[in-house]
Amino acid sequence: MASLIQKMKETAADKLSKVQKPTCELSDVDFKDVTRKNLTLNGVLSIDNPYDHDLPIVTIKYKIFSANREIGSGQLTDPGDIKANGQTKIDLPTTVPYDFLWNLMKDVGSDWDIDYKFEVGAEFKLPIIGKFTIPLSTTGTMKLPTLSDMF
Repeated sequence: MASLIQKMKETAADKLSKVQKPTCELSDVDFKDVTRKNLTLNGVLSIDNPYDHDLPIVTIKYKIFSANREIGSGQLTDPGDIKANGQTKIDLPTTVPYDFLWNLMKDVGSDWDIDYKFEVGAEFKLPIIGKFTIPLSTTGTMKLPTLSDMF
């Protein structure tokens, strides 16, 4: 009896490992808004749904790092569903106060840009499998706006 249950577990695990899962891609980290008090960065998360029904997103947590320090973070709770057999794009806005940028002047001063690392965890509720998190990470460089860009 124990061997039968073990075989059933192995078969179920094998079948579940072959089930297609949603895929995500993080792109377009750029400046969204610049004010006198802070700047807002925006990342775009593209999620592909291989299923023939909409998938609910439970939460999306994200952090932006520069010079090995966290400069901004955010969380979207229940941002909606992912379209069936399609791609859904979600904006991830993050506000960064200017007083924090003063701490990054070594990085900014030489080339007037910010080197960043953007980490995202997208959590879905999948049928049969349950909650499923896709971790993402990307690095890049953002050029800072000049005074002429702001005025």
